[in-house]
Amino acid sequence: MSLEETSAAIRRAAERVGPAVVGLGRGWGVGSGVVTDPGRVVTNAHNLRSDEVTATFGDGRRETARVAGVDREGDLAVLEVATGDVEPVEWAEGDHPAIGAPVLALANPGGRGLRVTHGHVSSAQRTFRGPRGRRIAGTVEHTAPLPRGSSGGPLVDGEGRLLGLNAVRMDGGLIIAVPVDRERVERLGRGEELRPRRLGVAVAPPRVARRLRRAVGLPERAGILVRAVEEGSPADKAGFQRGDLIVAAGEAPVEGIDALYAALDGAGDRLTFTVVRGNDERELEVGFDLAEEAA
Repeated sequence: MSLEETSAAIRRAAERVGPAVVGLGRGWGVGSGVVTDPGRVVTNAHNLRSDEVTATFGDGRRETARVAGVDREGDLAVLEVATGDVEPVEWAEGDHPAIGAPVLALANPGGRGLRVTHGHVSSAQRTFRGPRGRRIAGTVEHTAPLPRGSSGGPLVDGEGRLLGLNAVRMDGGLIIAVPVDRERVERLGRGEELRPRRLGVAVAPPRVARRLRRAVGLPERAGILVRAVEEGSPADKAGFQRGDLIVAAGEAPVEGIDALYAALDGAGDRLTFTVVRGNDERELEVGFDLAEEAA
């Protein structure tokens, strides 16, 4: 883009998307968010400190926003708030933006006023570890700089369409925007708290498992070592024990924690694990109770 084109794009974003960008908290408080539907603001889950937060709109109006639903693993939250006549942001459709694509980042840090910066996509379809340890896929890394308090503000394309929520500042000033889609927002807006499958074990990384097995004279195996089993958890009910080495989930080998998370995320009501206990290999079938997980 030329300087004139960049300037025009920033002005358009400020005019079209700016009114939909809200500040959350006061001063350099919680962060930012964006109106995606009448009565609904989306932000990062890590911005929330309680069930209510002050939302400041571009015209200075302040309203109390209440949490409707939270996806902690995906770092996404939906708030209910009186948005008035604010026009919701438009959703981007189709493929993810390519490396080099121009993007605009917007924020209203703690209600201190609109910020709009320009940059480009530096890495598309990134995966990074979220606030609770699981990897979040489909993220966008970009170069649009943002001040503190901008987390939860929208990343938009050159037409002002929503690509994601700015969430994490990386080394070198790069920003990670986490994905946001209509289906998840609708589910959270209905009050659902999206929870991934929980096995109920504490684990050690593969290198620790190999070292411990070698120390007691057992053959080395790729897998993750169970250090503890939560009482009453799906793992406990399936017969997992401390010292078990998880080597497979379903048909997929488990060579690290991300492979275990991936297997759990793709599981239905039941999933069979292959574990090594001492020298013996056995299968343990785990059942997941959706009603119990939601409680």
